[in-house]
Amino acid sequence: MQLICRFTLLALLLTSLQVVAEKRVFNIYHDSDYSTHGQSANAMKMGFMTALSQQQVNFENIEFNFIEKDHRGNSNRSLRHMKQFLADPNALFVLGGLHSPPYIKYKKFISQNEILLLVPWAAGGPITRHAEPDNWVFRLSVDDTKAGYRIVSYAKQQLNCQRPHMLLEQTPWGKSNFATMSKALAQQGEPNVTWFSWNTKLNKAKIMLRDIASGKADCLLFVGNAVEGKQFVEAMASLPSSIRIPIISHWGITGGEFFNNVKQYLLKDVDLSFIQSCFSLRDAQSELAKQAVKNAKILFPEQFKDAATLPAPAGFIHAYDLANVFFNALAKIPLNHDIKTTRALLHQQLENLQQPVNGLIKTYKQPFTVWSSDSPDAHEALGLEDLCMAKYMPDGGINVFEN
Repeated sequence: MQLICRFTLLALLLTSLQVVAEKRVFNIYHDSDYSTHGQSANAMKMGFMTALSQQQVNFENIEFNFIEKDHRGNSNRSLRHMKQFLADPNALFVLGGLHSPPYIKYKKFISQNEILLLVPWAAGGPITRHAEPDNWVFRLSVDDTKAGYRIVSYAKQQLNCQRPHMLLEQTPWGKSNFATMSKALAQQGEPNVTWFSWNTKLNKAKIMLRDIASGKADCLLFVGNAVEGKQFVEAMASLPSSIRIPIISHWGITGGEFFNNVKQYLLKDVDLSFIQSCFSLRDAQSELAKQAVKNAKILFPEQFKDAATLPAPAGFIHAYDLANVFFNALAKIPLNHDIKTTRALLHQQLENLQQPVNGLIKTYKQPFTVWSSDSPDAHEALGLEDLCMAKYMPDGGINVFEN
């Protein structure tokens, strides 16, 4: 009997060691701006980790590590993170961040090196539109080849803007929006545009807005992030009320400490609206949304106190939905291959998901397909119909409304 017990204990020990040996580790790199636009980076992190907490039960022998990589808005630091990713034998994919320039500048490097990049925020049109020889970038976010049309449509139809003026940051992201907005404004002749640089200060912003106002513009189409957005809103508030014009903005302003810095101006001086995807955590009514909010509050009790006033909510929403798409694809591939083969299988599965995936924004029916120059939207999970406009509420929450 004693001998049998010893053999039983040995068998259990060997079985336990085998389970440990078979455990797979996957590292997920979050290449984002945790410094200047930390609210967006943290919102994306919370969205992904909330989805992971719900999906982990389906991956019992898998350990997922979420690795924060702060590029601080610097494209070269982003490239360094990609190289670190390639040197990591457990690195499965890169979750992108708010800024488009790194992914536009290094798009060939990304696909040539088969870096699987999943994008829940950066909106630059060229990001998903390349193949070297295969396209390795998948996005569930606002897409600038569509965003400009929604922004221009809102300016014209809801605000009756007859003489819009574009105010765009001088980056690949700004240029991407210039191309789309120019097409949307084609019937109005040569578009009016003013370019600004990162870190534009208040006095410079005031001069720019006075020049724009003197040109008889009746609305401002703005593409910039929270830092510069703050300067231009304050500059607009400083103008005489007779020459102030509404600002219709891209969503980059929502990624940092923007609202806290400008709320006094939005209450009475400045008319600001901006684009978002068509879902709001303020009105989370579905069972999926209620469960996501409940889990997020458990995981992040300090940061996720109130869903209605969560900073940069689109980051949470998009990362949550994109994570669920990812986990559905991962569940359909064998996980006993080397990391490069695993990434290739995951890439293939993402392009061929047949089972619908429930998300906060919508149910995703084959969110991605095989990319080609004849199918430029193949790696875009959202379309024009998924884009709405929004405004800040007095409490800092975002109210999304239909066009």
